Amino acid sequence: MPELPEVETVMRGMAARLTGRRLVRVAVHRADLRWPLPPGLERRLTGAEVLGFRRRGKYILMRLAGGDSLLLHLGMSGRIVIARAGANAVTLHEHFVVETDDGWRVGLVDPRRFGFIDLVATAAEDGHRLLVALGPEPLEDGFSALGLSAALAGKRTSIKAALMDQGVVAGLGNIYVCEALFRAGISPFRVAATVPGVRAERLVAAIRATLTEAIAAGGSSLRDYAQPNGELGYFQHAWKV
Repeated sequence: MPELPEVETVMRGMAARLTGRRLVRVAVHRADLRWPLPPGLERRLTGAEVLGFRRRGKYILMRLAGGDSLLLHLGMSGRIVIARAGANAVTLHEHFVVETDDGWRVGLVDPRRFGFIDLVATAAEDGHRLLVALGPEPLEDGFSALGLSAALAGKRTSIKAALMDQGVVAGLGNIYVCEALFRAGISPFRVAATVPGVRAERLVAAIRATLTEAIAAGGSSLRDYAQPNGELGYFQHAWKV
């Protein structure tokens, strides 16, 4: 599953192509993804102007001029493909596509159909049922050693499992949790409640550094992930674990 660096890379690719553009065509090729797509999605999006983007954890939010945000999750195998409209773009397993007023198409390709799309009022994004319980963003000021220590207090699970809990910190998964723990010199099997203090300070620094480097490298490409322009991420070549 794409983790924070991959989702951030995808969001930036979408933002570069879609921000400030109008959606002139919207097509749903298959509505039965992880959950059914919102009714009337094509009608509600066609003609909308894209104002900008935001990432929250592993979710992408595309903000529209009408006051709605398109919420997107890539699931296990989903990816975004950007190409010129009318070009020989990827269509196999492409379930959703938008085209812009300057001649570009952006499609969601998801062979396993674990991704999903929803609409939410922009003003109520953080109250969406999938976002409301998310923990702090690890690259923002709200993520600190003090806050992490408080979140881990009393947890008898492993520190690896605790960090993969999206309510403790948003956006991390197996790859970047393991990399950050290795950099911080903390065993993934250590009881989470024993990490607060100096170890938490090392861990927060390691998480930030690992994610920053991974984003700069375009994420990690395994079987399914590629950047929206088709290029592979290359942070997997820097893995320590």
